[in-house]
Amino acid sequence: MKLLVKIVRAIYAGWCVIWFVLPFFLMYPLFWVFIQKPRWYRYAHNLNRFWSFTQLRMYGLPLTIIRKTKLNRNTPYIYTPNHSSYIDIPLLLNSVPGYLNFVGKSSLAKVPLWGPIYNKLYISVDRRSAVSRAKSYIQSGRTIDQGRSVVIFPEGTISENAGYDMLPFKDGPFKLAIEKQVPIVPVSMPYNHIFLPDVDGKFIVKWHPLKITFFEPISTVGLTLADLENLKNKVFNIIQADLSLHNHYEHRYTNDPEVSTFSPSGI
Repeated sequence: MKLLVKIVRAIYAGWCVIWFVLPFFLMYPLFWVFIQKPRWYRYAHNLNRFWSFTQLRMYGLPLTIIRKTKLNRNTPYIYTPNHSSYIDIPLLLNSVPGYLNFVGKSSLAKVPLWGPIYNKLYISVDRRSAVSRAKSYIQSGRTIDQGRSVVIFPEGTISENAGYDMLPFKDGPFKLAIEKQVPIVPVSMPYNHIFLPDVDGKFIVKWHPLKITFFEPISTVGLTLADLENLKNKVFNIIQADLSLHNHYEHRYTNDPEVSTFSPSGI
């Protein structure tokens, strides 16, 4: 029976890899065309959204999307999700309305084929460089000024206890929200670490339903930097409370904390 389970899991993992890679290669010519001019970037982003939608459906994962209130796709928000897996980005692209921007690690721009696309569409940052961190913060502010929402993982990394207890939040997204006076949307994704855990030296895929919850936007109108800690703690407590409702699962992997591609710790 154990051997059968291993075989089935290996087949399923291979299936997931195929449906991650195949849509990208089929759409790559369109990606290449759409990154040639800034006014076409939106179409490239929509391809990313379609890619995410396709892979999630082909993985056969039941997906529950809960929105505590209606989010206006034309209103810029700063989304602050917990970070527990590399499936976080596809799930967010599939579920967050509107034309988004992400803050991500600069090394992704060096990935063959995908790198130039990422470099054109999203914000990269070298967390080891104060200059790069400052530039990414300025770019995030410009994105808000353009009326686009930004997704920033406030933990800055995937922790060894991902999906259960979050790491302390960084100041960046909360400082930006106060500076621009835009709402913050706490986001909880409680099961991603079960489907695709971040474990050093291992590729593990385990079928499991996914869920994402968008909480009511928290207004920052009238707030100042003196309110930063309170705002940060409020968002942390909302997300952690929701994760605590789901962490009765015994499925857990251990791993040393590692900064993931889309989670620079410097912002």
